[in-house]
This record gives sequence, structure tokens and C-alpha cells, in this order.
Amino acid sequence: MKQANAQIHIENLRLRTFIGFNESEKKNKQDVVINAWIDYPAVEASQTDDIDKAVNYRTICKEIIHHVETNSFLLLERLTSDVLSLCMKPSNVCSVKVKIEKPHALRFADSVSLTLCATKDID
Repeated sequence: MKQANAQIHIENLRLRTFIGFNESEKKNKQDVVINAWIDYPAVEASQTDDIDKAVNYRTICKEIIHHVETNSFLLLERLTSDVLSLCMKPSNVCSVKVKIEKPHALRFADSVSLTLCATKDID
């Protein structure tokens, strides 16, 4: 039986970073909320219980945290693109969707968010 791809969901990862181009945004860290959906074929991992056949979401999450908290970004587009690239790094990942929210960025709105998606062919 052929299994569908597995989907790892990193849900509501709350971090602080410098995001924006206004002077106050450049001087004060702001909250961002990151969601990532990472698809990969998990047939071997689920049948063998072999950790080398799975995607290590802990490693990906640590890389995201380090990158977001140690850099500054003018645009939400750049931040989201960088996180997307980090999620796409493992060779067995076939597609990723990343959504990043910037809470309280607009008056009268809970947040502003940007979503990017990517796919790749894997062997």
C-alpha cells in the first residue's frame, strides 16, 4: 500500500525579531508568529521506525529560532522566504508552506500575515 505524504506542522512558534523599516521597528524587537507545514514521504520512517528516514523537526525549529532571533528584516516577505528555505533544506522534504504573522502591525487588525509555498522533486 502506498502511503500519502506525512505533514509536520510547526504551530504558532512565537519569536521576537527586528522586522520593519520604520525607525521604531528598527530599534524595537516585535513579535512574529510562525507556522510551517512540511511534507515528506514517510513510508520508510513509519514502517521501519528509523529516525534517519524521518524529518528532524526539532533541528528545523532550532534553525528557525536562531535565524529569526539573530537577524533583522525590512520585509515580512524576506523573513518568510528565509524560513521557507530552512524548512526545505532536508533532502527528503518535498513541499513546504510557511505563514508568518506580525501581530498588531495594523490598527484595528489582529495581525498581518504572509504565506509562501515551495515544492521540489525528490528521488
